Amino acid sequence: MLLSPWLAVAAAAVAAGAGCPAPCACRGQAVDCSERRLFSVPPELPLDTGNLSLAHNRIASIPPGYLACYAELRVLDLRNNSLADLPAGLFLAARRLAHLDLSYNNFSHVAADTFLEAGALVRLDLSHNPGLRRVHPQAFRGLAQLRDLDLSYGALAALSLEALEGLPGLVSLQIGGNPWVCGCTMEPFLKWLRSRVQRCSSDSQLAECRAPPEVEGALLFSLTEESFKACHLTLTLDDYLFIAFVGFVVSIASVATNFLLGITANCCHRWSKASEDEEI
Repeated sequence: MLLSPWLAVAAAAVAAGAGCPAPCACRGQAVDCSERRLFSVPPELPLDTGNLSLAHNRIASIPPGYLACYAELRVLDLRNNSLADLPAGLFLAARRLAHLDLSYNNFSHVAADTFLEAGALVRLDLSHNPGLRRVHPQAFRGLAQLRDLDLSYGALAALSLEALEGLPGLVSLQIGGNPWVCGCTMEPFLKWLRSRVQRCSSDSQLAECRAPPEVEGALLFSLTEESFKACHLTLTLDDYLFIAFVGFVVSIASVATNFLLGITANCCHRWSKASEDEEI
């Protein structure tokens, strides 16, 4: 028996899952919920959603398992919200997710294995999170296909080289606008950047050092091996002998000083006692 036209439409709707959420606009596989003043994510979306925009809202959290039913999702835009973290396993079913935008939020750190299940990610934007101070060395583990990573305009003072070495496909890295501390711990990261400069575009030419004072305001790429010379200073045998000699002299001087102070204190005590006896 042939289905009537309305039954065919209903069957297609059931196959696609939930209809378009009331505050959103849907077109094909694209669901646009941006700028809707949302405080929470829409409870249900069409099961074939491929592009989801929740940008420019006031969303502070995402429920665990929220993406579990959306295996077709390829683009997720969460920029300009109030997110401080992501629930564990959020991307477990989103195996096709390629573009994730988390910019302009309230992240203070990126935990280990945050994106472990999102192995198909090609672009990840964490820029303009003004409180982002720490990226765990294993934060990007599992992202072998990641090509573009944006960490600009946060509060990063340092970045573990381990976090980047696990990204073999990286071709673009944005790190400007952070208060980098260009001390000895920064040297491996800078060496890595220089070794990748031909294969990986970066705004590191614009990134500046905030500390220590002697390099404040200097561009990251202006630092040379000479800038880290003090990090590799080693003591020779003569240095150790000199330190030992100085220590010996200081200890002898300390003993002599204490001895003289003791004699002086004893003399003062005797003089005071003699004065008291004379008065009697």
